[in-house]
Amino acid sequence: MISSTNNSRVKKIAEYAKKAKARREDGVFLIEGIRMLREAPTDQLREVYATSHFLSNLSADDNNIIEEIRSDDGVSFEEVSDDVMRKMADTQTPQGVIAVVKQKKWDLQDILIGKESDSNSENSVASPLILILENIQDPGNLGNMFRTGEGAGVTGIIMSSDMADVYNPKVVRSTMGAIFRVPFIYVESVPDIVKELNDKHGVISYAAHLRGKKNYDQIDYHGATAFIIGNEGNGLTKETADAATDYVLIPMLGKVESMNAATSAAILTFEAARQRRQ
Repeated sequence: MISSTNNSRVKKIAEYAKKAKARREDGVFLIEGIRMLREAPTDQLREVYATSHFLSNLSADDNNIIEEIRSDDGVSFEEVSDDVMRKMADTQTPQGVIAVVKQKKWDLQDILIGKESDSNSENSVASPLILILENIQDPGNLGNMFRTGEGAGVTGIIMSSDMADVYNPKVVRSTMGAIFRVPFIYVESVPDIVKELNDKHGVISYAAHLRGKKNYDQIDYHGATAFIIGNEGNGLTKETADAATDYVLIPMLGKVESMNAATSAAILTFEAARQRRQ
């Protein structure tokens, strides 16, 4: 059992919780709690740490998961004291288990075909449905976009390089496991990727914009589609908005001037999902 908060491994994990640079350099991120551990692919797990109290209160199913992890030679498993867990965890009240997970690398092709690439599968993706995000800064918003995006059937998410870190522990928690299943990439230039998607892959892009002439539910999204969502406070840059095929408007009543970024993404992607079910 690790009982010292001065242990070098404990300090490293505490660093992963706080510093994007440390996560990026080592190609890892952290997950906390049994729910996220259930979601994590075993081949992405590198290290798992758990308290004695956590291990003594597992359900039969969760105990089986822990035993499977413990028997995997590719995963390091250690029991730790409550003080050590508090030192490593990002949350105020740790759930008793934390894991170091290897970051997975995706590319644009993964986003274009989605997670189901078998054309014979009844779940195969007929056309790409992509979220393009520019300068989203709120971790909760970003995590929610992954979660709702998965629910709406997005094939992937493209993000600008100045975004909040997708591996921030708050983002990871907010995804509720979608981070393991929704392909995503960062790009240096959003206007350039929008143009590439249109010119090379036939993806029609729609910028969520207050100057849109058409309401979001007046457009056909059966074909290859991308929705572009901008920064929470400033919206899309002019260059990115101009690169889109068209603007799309989410009409609002009352005195509300703008829509929350994550809410806008949910409205647009679920409208596309509704159309594609018909």
